[in-house]
Amino acid sequence: MSNKAARNLFIFGSLFFFVIFLALTFDTMGKLDKRAPVITEEVNAGKMVWHKYDCIGCHTILGNGSYFAPELMKITEKKPKGYLKQFLIDPKSTNARATMPKLGITSEEADKLLAFLDWTSKIDTNGWPPKPILATAAGVGGKELSEGQRLYQSLGCSGCHIINGIGGTTGPELTYIGSKRNRDWLFGHFKDPDKFVPKSAMPKVEAADADIEKLTEYMLSLK
Repeated sequence: MSNKAARNLFIFGSLFFFVIFLALTFDTMGKLDKRAPVITEEVNAGKMVWHKYDCIGCHTILGNGSYFAPELMKITEKKPKGYLKQFLIDPKSTNARATMPKLGITSEEADKLLAFLDWTSKIDTNGWPPKPILATAAGVGGKELSEGQRLYQSLGCSGCHIINGIGGTTGPELTYIGSKRNRDWLFGHFKDPDKFVPKSAMPKVEAADADIEKLTEYMLSLK
């Protein structure tokens, strides 16, 4: 190839890929606004609460912030809002091991902050980060999931509870719950937690009685 041909290939090739780059950039910029929900006054007020208490000093959103405490990007999808509100107002009332101090957040401020965090959870991140694959719904092993295990997984119970070392730590460990509670207590607790554990941060299980019965059966098998 002659020097002239090589020069032309470099020039026109560069121009070609530069045009492609511009087209992709234009297409991406046109889609960005559609990947985030509308910002309401309540969401904006929640962001002000976020700044007021310097939440970014410990937490991250979309990877921005400090890494002392958990990422909060999808927190309202992982934890019940009733639990989150109670935790924001008085962390140790829901988790005695909580390292977050009581900041003096009011009930109204907690609602606004949750509105902001709910907004962040709805931002389209193309499925990132991926949801963890539970080891057969904390049963561990290769056997097929029982209906109760499927419910445990689909209801997000592992966000707060541990079974066989897998799950969250904000709620009690359930690895041996079948040896500690009977059928009536477990079923009733799923239906109305506060009736069995006063001031419980756990929400009611929103499912048909038949499904709650299957979840109860799974709990009873944990011994």
